[in-house]
Amino acid sequence: VGFRRSGDQVYRPACGHCHACIPVRIPVPDFHPRRRDRRNMKLNADLSLHVTRAYFSDEHFRLYAAYLDTRHPGGGMDGATPDQFRQFLIGTWSDTWFLELRWNDRLVAVAVTDRMEDGLSAVYTYYSPDLFERGLGRHCVLRQIAYCRDLGLPYVYLGYWIGESPKMAYKANYAPLEAYLDNR
Repeated sequence: VGFRRSGDQVYRPACGHCHACIPVRIPVPDFHPRRRDRRNMKLNADLSLHVTRAYFSDEHFRLYAAYLDTRHPGGGMDGATPDQFRQFLIGTWSDTWFLELRWNDRLVAVAVTDRMEDGLSAVYTYYSPDLFERGLGRHCVLRQIAYCRDLGLPYVYLGYWIGESPKMAYKANYAPLEAYLDNR
């Protein structure tokens, strides 16, 4: 419990006395879209969802590299290479899927998602930086919730929530949200 993966590596933070990384999940049967979620779904109603096994393509890589260069400049993730894409997103042992969102034929977002016994694990999401106003990150989570519901699975695992991290604050916007604390 509380583990995440990056490529073929599985990890859990072990920072001594620090307990800032809190694993969180959405109990799908209890999730009801809020007003902002319904607005997001309406705004993005023109996007089609394609679920495929995780694979490398130039189209995926270009979108991924553009996202990293825009969202994480100078942070060590920018300047991505095809090998880095494969090593980070595609695990050889995991049941990994790409939830692709397309606007007409244009790939605009990918939610890298591991299928597990009791749910879906949101590994990473990247999207077209020129469509920021569409809220594609939020939309990908909403699509993962809907897909999880379609599969009859009870949870979407969002990974670690760190209260002080602005880039992880979005996770608190999904309710209900369960946190794994003190081994429960």
